[in-house]
Amino acid sequence: MAEEQKDDQPVAKFDLEKETELRFEVEAHETVQLELLSGMAEIFATELTRNKRFTFEAGAKVAVFTWHGCALQLRGRTEVAYVSRETPMLLYLNCHAALEQMRQQAEREDERGPRVMVVGPTDVGKTTVCRLLLNYGVRLGRRPTFVELDVGQGSVSIPGTMGALYVERPADVEEGFSVQAPLIYHFGSTTPGTNIKLYNKITSRLAEVFNQRCEVNRRAAASGCVINTCGWVKGSGYQALVHAASAFEVDAAIVLDQERLYNELKRDLPHFVKTALLPKSGGAVERSKDFRRETRDEKIREYFYGFRGGFFPHAFDVRFSDVKIFKVGAPTIPDSCLPLGMSQQDNQLKLVPVMPGRDLVHHLLSVSTADGPEDNLIETSVAGFIVVTNVDVEQQVFTVLSPAPRPLPKSILLIMDIRFMDLK
Repeated sequence: MAEEQKDDQPVAKFDLEKETELRFEVEAHETVQLELLSGMAEIFATELTRNKRFTFEAGAKVAVFTWHGCALQLRGRTEVAYVSRETPMLLYLNCHAALEQMRQQAEREDERGPRVMVVGPTDVGKTTVCRLLLNYGVRLGRRPTFVELDVGQGSVSIPGTMGALYVERPADVEEGFSVQAPLIYHFGSTTPGTNIKLYNKITSRLAEVFNQRCEVNRRAAASGCVINTCGWVKGSGYQALVHAASAFEVDAAIVLDQERLYNELKRDLPHFVKTALLPKSGGAVERSKDFRRETRDEKIREYFYGFRGGFFPHAFDVRFSDVKIFKVGAPTIPDSCLPLGMSQQDNQLKLVPVMPGRDLVHHLLSVSTADGPEDNLIETSVAGFIVVTNVDVEQQVFTVLSPAPRPLPKSILLIMDIRFMDLK
């Protein structure tokens, strides 16, 4: 490895042998540029273009893998940068090969393709493994569906949502998957435990819609789906995993880094479900609560302002009388106050009208595609999101930040427990 100074930015060069990985993390308040000088390399199964500089922002954790050897250059300040020979990439590729065999069989026999669920505790690299499997599939001409059940981070949309994305091309090295037309449902919180009944209900709805898609799209059916899950793997969280496996009728479950979870799923899932225990990548490290919150904020900011500020959102006023706002799930009340025979869970799917007030400021709102409150709002997808920046009670209007100009496409809004401060 040779180092030199240029343009006030440290430059590091790395020569990687075959089947090795360069891992680096970008320092706070810095950006790092990566360039492939020679050979071939990939980031999460997306191939790098030679002599092109890829830019990564502060906090980014990146692993560059090469099958045959390559030379790389990093320009900028990294928290850490090292070459690792201990990498589970070959195991992940074997999983992809097994899924591809199942797809080929599905095509021959006119059946549905593999549905695989990636599970494990927090910070073991579940999202990364999903991205790898999807990218490898797309590179072979497949069109797999990415199902996002992790409401904490949200790879398909903003945090607090669940959704599905039909993947037609490999993820961009810097931006990730192209999210032109995702199917998104409102959950409203960043942890499934706040409303587990709603979480399971939306999981079932996603599975139902995916099955309908497979009936009319042969290519989608044969390509199958890759399901990303939350890191909550105990108690109700574990039951939610089993529910998801049942709803999507999964053929395979990939368990990352937890033998106990692997054995529990092996015991509780149907015998025909193939269960595999794989190690997490050495690059998967624990993230602090602050880092998670910052990542969520950045994801929401990107929704409104675009990748690296490429969009210009709109601000406009909405009259109280033009919209109806609801919250999914009534507040918890003591069991002794509940009607006879009713449980707390019965309240979890209840729609509670919300009167606009000053406490609405900074709240995210989902714009439902429903025509009115008589529709099943819980199982209706959302058109997009707005954030309330000001409420004028006297004038009976509130100001919103929106990615699209006025008017709002529909009048039904669902409030989230997530706040976003627009500091731009």
